[in-house]
Amino acid sequence: MKTIGAVININKPEAGDTLKRLVAQAKTLNLKLLITAESAQLLHQLKPVSEAELLEHAEALIVLGGDGTMLNAVRLLAGRDIPLLGVNIGSLGFMTSVPEEELENALAALATDRCALETRSLLECRFQPAKGVAKTFHALNEVTLGWGASSKMITLELAVDDEPVTAYACDGMIIATPTGSTGHSLSAGGPLVHPQTAAFVINVICPHTLSTRPMIIADRSVISIRVSQAPKQLLFSLDGQEHPLGQGDRIEVRRSPRQVRFAHLPSYSYFAVLRQKLHWRGSSLL
Repeated sequence: MKTIGAVININKPEAGDTLKRLVAQAKTLNLKLLITAESAQLLHQLKPVSEAELLEHAEALIVLGGDGTMLNAVRLLAGRDIPLLGVNIGSLGFMTSVPEEELENALAALATDRCALETRSLLECRFQPAKGVAKTFHALNEVTLGWGASSKMITLELAVDDEPVTAYACDGMIIATPTGSTGHSLSAGGPLVHPQTAAFVINVICPHTLSTRPMIIADRSVISIRVSQAPKQLLFSLDGQEHPLGQGDRIEVRRSPRQVRFAHLPSYSYFAVLRQKLHWRGSSLL
């Protein structure tokens, strides 16, 4: 690779120093580094390019930030087949798999095609309001329904491949991809799902019954959710991007034809990331 684009969370305290290291290493490796005007605020001597130019010429994107920055980069790609390499200068970082201290090694591996590439699935969400025109969205992590201006419970009707499952009196629902299983769904008691599993997680938030548990279904299925009762204005969120939702509205979730590719260091291990991020220590016999 000869041309690398950079997506940077400029609000991180370490962003300026990390960008300086990135620029220095790119020069050492004789790489062309492309950044947008927002990122160029950190180093004024750099000449910015437009997002369109970045996406047209970059052979890969290096993402400096946390998981939220990775989600922004996925939205920026909008289905383009450009690998993402995440360098964690955030607080958690399941998707930004490269530690900040490994930045130089990561860029060298990317430049010499030594990175391991991993394909992650996206979900496609079709929002059909009770009145109005349908819209289609894409997300890497999850779509979440719920919240609102009061604590009143709502009722969501769930169907899979047009077969009714049940109606839930609850606070909301999360449909997560395997990548998103370490996000909001995990916080709501959902399972960890390996990124290469062809599945969705259906996780009901605070159901009004003790028998409800998270479900894992094949991602070849189509999940349909209808808001049958909502005594308040709701929201649905796709990777943190919020949209209004009301009674009678319907959401359909399926696997998107789009995909995203993550680049990792050759030594990357998904389970090592889990051990580190979740502070797994195992057990020992006394």
